[in-house]
Amino acid sequence: MTKPRNIVGSAPAQARERGKRLSAPRVSTPETTRYGSLSTPALDPVTFIETTLVNPETGQPFELTDAERLFLRHAFIMTPDGRLKYPELVFGAPKKTGKTGFAAMLLIYVVVVLGGRYAEAYCAANDYDQSQGRVFTAASRIVEASPMLRPDALVTRDRIEFRSTGAVITAIASDYAGAAGANPTITCFDELWGYTSERAHRLWDEMVPPPTRAVACRLTVTYAGFEAESALLESIYKRGLAGEQIAPDLYAAGGLLMYWTHRFTAPWQTDAWREQMREQLRPNAFLRQIENRWVSAESSFVDMDDWDACVDPEARPLLADPDLRVWVGVDASTKRDSTAVAACAYDRHAKKVRMVWHRVFQPSPDAPLDFEATVEATLLQLKQRFRVKEIKYDPYQMQAVAQRLVARRVPMVEFAQSVPNLTEASTNLYELIKGANLVAYPDADVRLAIQRAVAVETPRGWKISKASASHKIDVVVALGMAALGAVQEASRRAPLILSKEALQQIAAAAPRDRFAGVRATLVARDRFSRSSSGMPNFTPRQLGYR
Repeated sequence: MTKPRNIVGSAPAQARERGKRLSAPRVSTPETTRYGSLSTPALDPVTFIETTLVNPETGQPFELTDAERLFLRHAFIMTPDGRLKYPELVFGAPKKTGKTGFAAMLLIYVVVVLGGRYAEAYCAANDYDQSQGRVFTAASRIVEASPMLRPDALVTRDRIEFRSTGAVITAIASDYAGAAGANPTITCFDELWGYTSERAHRLWDEMVPPPTRAVACRLTVTYAGFEAESALLESIYKRGLAGEQIAPDLYAAGGLLMYWTHRFTAPWQTDAWREQMREQLRPNAFLRQIENRWVSAESSFVDMDDWDACVDPEARPLLADPDLRVWVGVDASTKRDSTAVAACAYDRHAKKVRMVWHRVFQPSPDAPLDFEATVEATLLQLKQRFRVKEIKYDPYQMQAVAQRLVARRVPMVEFAQSVPNLTEASTNLYELIKGANLVAYPDADVRLAIQRAVAVETPRGWKISKASASHKIDVVVALGMAALGAVQEASRRAPLILSKEALQQIAAAAPRDRFAGVRATLVARDRFSRSSSGMPNFTPRQLGYR
């Protein structure tokens, strides 16, 4: 619309008018681009996405779901003064709804159609790798697959530039200081439930839609988080629910438009997949990821029926077997918590992990644990009784013990109790129990520890913990460390084990000339020395050669 000209008849009036123009805020407005203008009906978001953007996986134009169309019909409504009615956009849906691809489509639409010259779009996530690997990567692939966009776009590792307008899409790290001074047309936050730190909250504040752009918004795609932990997302979620419900699962609250559903909206989210996820995920994880419901960060580690199914009533702790390969885990404490040692083996015949042996030491503030007389001595005994392949330990409490044991040729392996390590061990143990791939012997204390263990989820993963400080679950942690080593053994080839009689038969069948016999013996010895049978090596004389 053409702005009416002011007719001013005097020099002072002209000066006053010029002063008004200079003092008025500079606002970027959408303008005509090579793809059209805002006044073109064909370039509404649904039409633009379904006619211009190409799915890189199929090579065909995208087809939006009904939920996505509903959201888009309301997301880019303009006010009479040409600004977005909803500068805050939230799309919350269950896992595998296609939120990442949908966010990439919206990002491209805003930059190409609404943003005008020098539009700025930012992909922010929990960390740099995720921002680059999810929404930004999806946007890059869509641009490169779309014939109308590809000739105009320059795609690099962390930046997409449209040459005709100078508009850019950039992947950024979760660094609020580095984002200072940005003038975003749109910023996309992926999985906002993971923004729990003060640093992440400052990045969110830094990327607020600026008043200098008529079209400026902040887009969040996510599923539910943890009550009292995902505070940023939870506050936005509650604000949206307090607003007006303008359509099924769609809420408007001031400048916030929030779509939040517990339903499956994508055709690939079938009932069969839902039941598969119900079997594979822990209850809280299923509720949060698959049904998009808020949960507590803590939940029971495993269902006790699953644990009882793993217990063999006929099994007993194994006292000794020098030929049995075992993996050991140690969870140590000197004063307060108990210290536990657990040993596991991999049964290749049954294709299951077996709990072989365990022991728990209970210190007290008045009588701290003597590591040398207890843990160190126990590990040395295990080395004599079994073929110990490795002993996983946390160096925080056991550095001195580990150094002494390494000097005595005990295979000590550092396993710091960091979130990634604990997540790997906890997940592995959970899957073993859930799939009945662990065989345990009956033990009331171990069962009680399993019952008292809880799974604590964090944005970086989850770990085994305890619901009360008085509960002792150290044997569960040690069992998880030992079972992880045993499972890793399952991926290796079975060792070659030859008896003394087999070696003698090989020697008897070998050619009788002296050098051929020595070569055959060396091959046999080499194979044998690489095996894990625990049998001794033999000299050529012992095998009948002269």
